[in-house]
Amino acid sequence: MATVRKEFRSARSADEVWAVLRKFEAVHEMAPGFVTATKMEPSGARMVTFANGTEIREWLVSSNDAERRLVYAILDHPKIQHYSAVAQVVEDGAGSRFVWTVDFLPDGMAGLQAASMDAGIAAMSKALS
Repeated sequence: MATVRKEFRSARSADEVWAVLRKFEAVHEMAPGFVTATKMEPSGARMVTFANGTEIREWLVSSNDAERRLVYAILDHPKIQHYSAVAQVVEDGAGSRFVWTVDFLPDGMAGLQAASMDAGIAAMSKALS
């Protein structure tokens, strides 16, 4: 199983960044330009539309306010055998650090996944600076 981890530092407090991250239904607010829309479905999943037009259904696994940690999964994409992502905000001096880790199969997606996460991290770090 492949793993890609990305992170950035924000001058905002961990609580401020978590207030944005914890809104599972509004990832487009956290990563504007990378994500163009988020639509919640009756099933509880969110349909995420990316800047390139790709749509992916993501399921909330857990959200923990005390740990400022959100976990989501992709369960029904034909090209993905496994996808589990963790986004967490931790205190870092006067600001915070955002850490995003994704475990996935097939391993051959590593390059594409890393490039996608680079674009996502760039959008989030800009929005949360």
